Amino acid sequence: MQAQRAADRLRDGDPSLDIALVPITTSGDRDRSRPFGEIGARGVFVKEIEEALLDRRVDVAVHSAKDMTSTNTDGLAVGAYLARGDPRDALCGASALRPGLRIGTASVRRRAQLLALEPELSVEPLRGNIDTRLRKRDERGLDAIVLAAAGLERLGLDGEIGRRFHPLDEIVPEAGQGAVALQVRAGEESLVAAADDAETRRRVEAERACVGRIGAGCLAPVAAYHDGKSLTALIAAEDGAWVERGSGSDPAAVADELLAAVGTRT
Repeated sequence: MQAQRAADRLRDGDPSLDIALVPITTSGDRDRSRPFGEIGARGVFVKEIEEALLDRRVDVAVHSAKDMTSTNTDGLAVGAYLARGDPRDALCGASALRPGLRIGTASVRRRAQLLALEPELSVEPLRGNIDTRLRKRDERGLDAIVLAAAGLERLGLDGEIGRRFHPLDEIVPEAGQGAVALQVRAGEESLVAAADDAETRRRVEAERACVGRIGAGCLAPVAAYHDGKSLTALIAAEDGAWVERGSGSDPAAVADELLAAVGTRT
């Protein structure tokens, strides 16, 4: 779905382009049972695709920006970000949080912020693609699951959404959430430059830079979101016992503010 959208966007700029879609299965796609931390660090959904790009088996890699590492892989660059979709997290199966609600998510970022909002939730691990998680929600009798709103919309499943969490006051999204990145070999950015949305790039690059300075791995409850005016970032305890937020215009300063605040808790 994302790859086809990227191909369509590139053809908008040059209808004569001959584009072939090359499906690649990543380690994150293959292993849908274990927690992310047992599979590997952030990047489990992009590593094999990046290798294909470096090996010249493909010329453009299409990623969910939130799945990418916070710094560019050596020899590669993001040549374009498509216009961003809805960056918010969505509650599917319920319209509000309440004590005792059973919610499925494999994301420690979501788990920490959910528990900070409602400490009496029961948050259970749940992995798989969107269709699989929706099916498992019903099979396991979960009250709700949390998914990215943009992914649901791309699949025409936004009718499943009972609540969209406010990206600043409730659940701060993953850096890059809702955006699609077109990655190319360094020096070949012109291949996809026509598809680049400058405003999406400005916001997502700030989010990635902030998370990169914090040095978060895949399991760290860290989040960052730029609303167009300022950047807001978050670090939280895994059990939601505390949440530190910082905001400003400079990603490095926001990260340092957060790290200093967390340092006083240790």
